[in-house]
Amino acid sequence: MTTVGPVTLTVADLPRQVAFYTERLGFRVHANDRGTARLGAGGGDLLVLVENKAARPAHGTTGLFHFAVLLPAREALALSLARLAETRTCLQGAADHLVSEALYLADPEGNGIELYRDRPREEWTWENGRVGMTTDPLDVEVLLAEGEAGGSVWNGLPKGTVIGHVHLKVGHIAPAERFYCELLGLDLTARYGPTASFVSYAGYHHHVAFNTWGGVGAPAAPEGATGLTEFVLNLPSADEVERILARATAADVPVGQDALLRDPSGNAVRLAAAPA
Repeated sequence: MTTVGPVTLTVADLPRQVAFYTERLGFRVHANDRGTARLGAGGGDLLVLVENKAARPAHGTTGLFHFAVLLPAREALALSLARLAETRTCLQGAADHLVSEALYLADPEGNGIELYRDRPREEWTWENGRVGMTTDPLDVEVLLAEGEAGGSVWNGLPKGTVIGHVHLKVGHIAPAERFYCELLGLDLTARYGPTASFVSYAGYHHHVAFNTWGGVGAPAAPEGATGLTEFVLNLPSADEVERILARATAADVPVGQDALLRDPSGNAVRLAAAPA
């Protein structure tokens, strides 16, 4: 089974970021030492925050569009929505994607975040290898009412929460598709016209997405910027990691320490064998 995460972000104000992720979103602090905080839902790390007080945001560049926190049930999404309302946390959007229901927001340094729950796979529709996805309005009042009817109380991210996918900003779609599909072996599952693509392993709707909505030909973020440092793709086995690294070497794609690769827009992805 392939999973995503942790996602590593460079941040300028670590205490403020940790407070936001714990108090507003319900992450638990697994470790916080020497300028690095590791956060999650009590299992493996889902988010790593690395402080660089001199870091500044970059605009008009490639990088993170959002990382997506997958909650294990609709009630958990409802409780998260209630917590955001209680703490007066601003939402940037809410959508029904047919395969999922999602809330969108940003952290204090502008990193995009999606909180979502998947619909059962038997409700997804496929045609010619493409999954049916759309962006319809989400009825947040019905969602909140379901959370209240369940009688549960928000207590942070529940057990079973994972990073479901990452959505990236890239300079060009075609080379990104070649990198993620031909080199890393993900399958193309959907396109949003010529400006966004969605790719996955093993029939998921998407583990990675990428778009050019910030500008075709956008450059990579400069060294020392806040935002995405890297994300991890946990592959089913060490052999699969080695096969991809061999393809990268054959294609003259530089391989960094500990299986770190960069896509054509400079986004860093680290390959790892999934924990047992």
